[in-house]
Amino acid sequence: MLKTHACGDLRSEHIGQEVTLAGWVHRRRDHGGLIFIDLRDSRGLAQVVFDPEDAPDAHAAARNVRGEYVLSVTGEVVARRGSTENPNMPTGEIEVRAASVEVLNAARTPPFAINEETEVEELLRLRYRYLDLRRERMQRNMRIRHRTVAYIRRFLHERDFIEIETPILTNSTPEGARDYLVPSRIQHGSFYALPQSPQQYKQLLMVAGFERYFQIARCFRDEDLRADRQPDFTQLDLEMSFATEEDILALFEELFTGLVREVRPDAKLVTPFPRMTYAESMRRFGTDKPDLRFGMELCDVSDLVASSEFGVFSNAVKSGGVVEGICVPGGAEMSRKQVDSLTAFVQGYGAKGLVSIALLGEGAVDTLTIEDVKSPVAKYLSEALVRGVAEKMEAKRGDLLLFVAGEGGKPKLDAGSAQRVKPALDGLRREVASRLELADPNTLHYVFITEFPLVEWSDEENRWDALHHLFVAPFDEDLPLFETDPAAIRSRAYDAVCNGQELGSGSVRIHQREMQERVLRLLGISDEDAQARFGHMLEAFEFGAPPHAGFAPGIDRIVAQLAGEEDIREVIAFPKTKSGADPMTGAPSPVTDEQLEVLGIRVVEEREEP
Repeated sequence: MLKTHACGDLRSEHIGQEVTLAGWVHRRRDHGGLIFIDLRDSRGLAQVVFDPEDAPDAHAAARNVRGEYVLSVTGEVVARRGSTENPNMPTGEIEVRAASVEVLNAARTPPFAINEETEVEELLRLRYRYLDLRRERMQRNMRIRHRTVAYIRRFLHERDFIEIETPILTNSTPEGARDYLVPSRIQHGSFYALPQSPQQYKQLLMVAGFERYFQIARCFRDEDLRADRQPDFTQLDLEMSFATEEDILALFEELFTGLVREVRPDAKLVTPFPRMTYAESMRRFGTDKPDLRFGMELCDVSDLVASSEFGVFSNAVKSGGVVEGICVPGGAEMSRKQVDSLTAFVQGYGAKGLVSIALLGEGAVDTLTIEDVKSPVAKYLSEALVRGVAEKMEAKRGDLLLFVAGEGGKPKLDAGSAQRVKPALDGLRREVASRLELADPNTLHYVFITEFPLVEWSDEENRWDALHHLFVAPFDEDLPLFETDPAAIRSRAYDAVCNGQELGSGSVRIHQREMQERVLRLLGISDEDAQARFGHMLEAFEFGAPPHAGFAPGIDRIVAQLAGEEDIREVIAFPKTKSGADPMTGAPSPVTDEQLEVLGIRVVEEREEP
């Protein structure tokens, strides 16, 4: 046999047994006489000793092996002597005294170290991903991913959900991002699309009477990539009939809670999960993806500064804009250079600048004087104004107040630079928390965001767009707003957010044809176009479609958080670069003219601008 035991499984109870191990040379140490090799497999490491007196042939072979050679070693498990035990190694009480060895495969010197964690340029890691995956960190991440998916399946099976696969080749529909298209060889000029999500199929499964469905679904979106996006990704797709928002959110709170305790029991989990409307989240944090591990909530002080002598504040309010800020605990100790760097930071979000007020001294804030204030605009501030702002922001002496002002613009759809205030403060809040290490990396703080707007205005398209997707149900009490104020219509949609990152979205779905057609008309889709593109859905709703709701959190994002990784590429076996390329295989790549001819496709060369 090439292997009787796993390297990492050997313990003191195996002493005296003859074993055969197989794996990779993790480290090799030649002490002049004895040769020590740490042999690695997927279960861990075992130390193998090659003694020239006990096994001269095996010792001679061991002299020629190098890192990442693949070996099969047979020998006796023995106890390590006294001080040679290694308490930092699960197999540190024993070693294997080699009797024979077989080199199963030699190895070139790897382009980077496999047996230690060193910084390696990303393109090099992806070019040799099969080597990168051998490293301890990546082995750990892949196992966390496996345990996560295994737990999810077990959890849902126990609650009577059934797993159903849906097609990968489907019809192109607007889902918010560009589709990846697949040409049909049989029907020239026609194309399949790879699914952005199984949205329509899972709703049709509810019509089909499968009341509880789930799938670990592969999804595809042709969009710009970043740390939490890949062109092909995996999500947990779930749908329930006769379910409300509360049913779905309660289920997922139970799922996430159990998952964290199963996969990352050392993490601090904040329970119960808070619920927050979109409007509240935007007001308090300036984003629909708030990080709740620290404070520094946004505070609107427009009413207090409207008549201020500081023109930046008063003019912003007079023009219909806003002045909002955050309170940085203990931030009064920040240097001028540090505050200036934060000013440059918010300017990257389109803000014109940042105003800082440091509260110095001791005592209550209601005794503050101008002498207790350090600010580049101190001469424009009154004691009453500083005290009022400090009290409203619940600040203490020693804190730093940071403000962003945004002027109003055209009424209704365009609020001018005031639109940039909340995004700038959201970014500032996260940046300050990062610099001051306010966010505990071992805490997982989930929150459900609810009651999103149903639609948002697209200046580019000059029409309303669905904020989530086309099949989200509106609140019944908001139906009169379809004709009067579409921007105010609330949807029965919800997001799961953890530590400032969106994990997934869901909603109560539309299940009646009349309501679906009404939403499609609001989005500028005519009845004729709706029938051509969504006729199968509209018709299905006429055959007793039950009320239903669903959720689709991203597996990659969930696993990245459980693994403590910031980039989902660290938990995907073979990811793409941010340009959508695979350096290992060379994808995407040109194909031959013969292949294109079979598909009835001709490549048009891009013309250079004159």
